[in-house]
Amino acid sequence: MSNEFRELLRKVGSGPHTSEDLSRAEAEAATRMILLQEATLAQIGAFMIAHRIKRPTGEELAGMLDAYDQLGPKLAPIAAPYPVTVFSIPYDGRSRTAPILPITALILATAGVPVILHGGDRMPTKEGIPLIELWNGLGIHWEKLSLAQVQQVLETTRLGFVYLPNHFPLAQGIVPYRDQIGKRPPFSTLELMWSPYAGETHLVSGFVHPPTENMFREAFAMRGLQHFTTVKGLEGSCDLPRDRTAIIGLNSPGQSVFDRLHLVPREHGFAGKEIAIAAPDELIATLQTVLQGKLSEMMQAAIWNGGFYLWRCGVCPDIQAGFSTAEALLSQGKVAQTLKQIAAAVDAIG
Repeated sequence: MSNEFRELLRKVGSGPHTSEDLSRAEAEAATRMILLQEATLAQIGAFMIAHRIKRPTGEELAGMLDAYDQLGPKLAPIAAPYPVTVFSIPYDGRSRTAPILPITALILATAGVPVILHGGDRMPTKEGIPLIELWNGLGIHWEKLSLAQVQQVLETTRLGFVYLPNHFPLAQGIVPYRDQIGKRPPFSTLELMWSPYAGETHLVSGFVHPPTENMFREAFAMRGLQHFTTVKGLEGSCDLPRDRTAIIGLNSPGQSVFDRLHLVPREHGFAGKEIAIAAPDELIATLQTVLQGKLSEMMQAAIWNGGFYLWRCGVCPDIQAGFSTAEALLSQGKVAQTLKQIAAAVDAIG
């Protein structure tokens, strides 16, 4: 048993009236001991459920991210005309609405914006479809690559994927606790903020509940991250909704004020019902029709998302230009060509 960890557990697990928040250094130490399995199984499970009940603070999340930076993988900086955009989404996947993020990432890569995604396999508690399954269906098998090989693909194609089981086995080692405690642990919030990249980053974090965004902002401020976007997206993802106003937070380098953007789909001609999740094969087939430039509700979702992110990442001077550019890249087959290039690069070295 770890006596050091026991003291940290006592602080967060003393109940609603006497529990205490951890300092940044204490949160870092606790996360490090969990990742390295220096705490016992009972201690780790107790910490996760106690910390969930207490709710993490921004300072604690900053410390947890410190530990992930120390022990986790980092892709090296690359030369690019735009900062690398890192999309951070819930690791337990999507179970109600169809994801569009792979198409968004391909649109950005086609336009010259480097993109990094990260995640694992089907994961408790939701067990929704993860990004890795979508990429496999599109013909890109990131799970075959070492981290060095992902780095090579990122440098040549402007797209990379950090796959938790292979590239961060310490974090993969705590996945079973999610199922055992039956709830998302505080690490599920951490994953929405984590960037496995060592260079200049534009971090995009999805969320569901407004207090989560406040924790993001506090933790990012403590860690000196100035370039980030927060999205109240579909199922906590970075995908913009079309059946309601998209609530987005914008923070840019050198900017003293956090900007709030309310993006109304009907004002831009993109209002519509959200596309329900389908069986994996059917979902992949629908994404393929978008890459083929065929008109559909999924194509509308792709242009809606792609256009916003093209503007936010600095490719287009305004959102309307972003929509036009996204539509052109898809209809002209340029995004499909990017997918083929990435698949070929992965196959060549995997």
